[in-house]
Amino acid sequence: MKLSERTARMEASATLAMTAKAKALKAEGKPVISFSVGEPDFDTPQCAQEAAFEAIKTGQTHYTPTSGIPELRKAIAEYYAGHFGLKYEPTQIVVGCGAKPLLYVTLGSLIDPGDEVIIPVPAWVSYVEQLKLFDGKEVLVDTSKTGYVPDLKQIEDAITPKTKAIMLNTPSNPTGAVYSESVLKGIAELALKHKFVVIYDEIYERMVYGNAKHYNIVQICPDIKDQTILINGVSKAYAMTGWRIGYALGEKNFMNIVSDFQGHITSNASSVAQWASVAAIKNAEPDIVKMVQAFEKRREIILGLLNELPYIKFSKPDGAFYVWFDISEIIGKKWNGIEITDDTKLCELLLEHKFVAGVMGSAFMTPGFVRLSYASSEDDIREGMKRIKEFLSEIA
Repeated sequence: MKLSERTARMEASATLAMTAKAKALKAEGKPVISFSVGEPDFDTPQCAQEAAFEAIKTGQTHYTPTSGIPELRKAIAEYYAGHFGLKYEPTQIVVGCGAKPLLYVTLGSLIDPGDEVIIPVPAWVSYVEQLKLFDGKEVLVDTSKTGYVPDLKQIEDAITPKTKAIMLNTPSNPTGAVYSESVLKGIAELALKHKFVVIYDEIYERMVYGNAKHYNIVQICPDIKDQTILINGVSKAYAMTGWRIGYALGEKNFMNIVSDFQGHITSNASSVAQWASVAAIKNAEPDIVKMVQAFEKRREIILGLLNELPYIKFSKPDGAFYVWFDISEIIGKKWNGIEITDDTKLCELLLEHKFVAGVMGSAFMTPGFVRLSYASSEDDIREGMKRIKEFLSEIA
């Protein structure tokens, strides 16, 4: 069978691959601790569970409008009005089978072959891979020397006549960086000046810590509203990853195209999951507060343990639930006679010999780093970091 050229360019998701390897080892009885998955370890809020049962009992188990049930789109509109002071009509909102498919259909509705999209890196693994599927070209802007927040001069230098969009993710996966008000305003002004679209992925917007604050780019610069697609969902904030509900907000005519595109791929998102999401958005605020407090405590634990490790360098994340650290001092050294050639090799050795799963930085377009998720219990964090410390102590 001859495969398409686009599949030859595509790489598998490294985060999912590492998670799958960790699960396979765990199934064999190995004492695996996984820091690879971007998934809260909390249960879905009780109100959402009950709403799902009620939806099943009352027969809400059929096709819904492609864009989502009116009740959910209204709840999302009310959420954005309440949290950001932004007015979106339900007709400007599309509900999909997770934030990832909505990013895909957004790109598919925008990108022609050869169009360029600016992506600050490190960046989530699927941005570039999805762009490749539409024959678009990624223009990567390295943020590793600017606190993992893009420098406006770098962004401006990356703009060409072929620039169609920029993809932003704050709080960031994988670094936990949170973009400031001034940076977002500067990017919005560049988008207005050069007439490109902002794809604004704020799936981790509720997970900010200390004095950090999440800003919505439309909130900062209302003039950019019709050039911005907001991407969000219930997966992270409400611990509902498996329910597969994301949502996108944008200019009405464009969102109609997104809905039509989605209609040819998935039809609608799960009816039962949509009703559960209505309940979560309306009633699960106490659950969010409790979960974020737990993540902030875990962040302090893992940062304290990272301080005890040799070789590595890291910065304090302000959001999401990841730590991102530089392992460049380890590259070329040996563990039990095995050379650590790159970040992938390090992650393989940690998983195979210490049963600790992390994700290599090269998956996020930034080799020489490792991402660990602290969406794990405090006991697992302490044990996992103990094993990593033991591994590093054995490096010659």
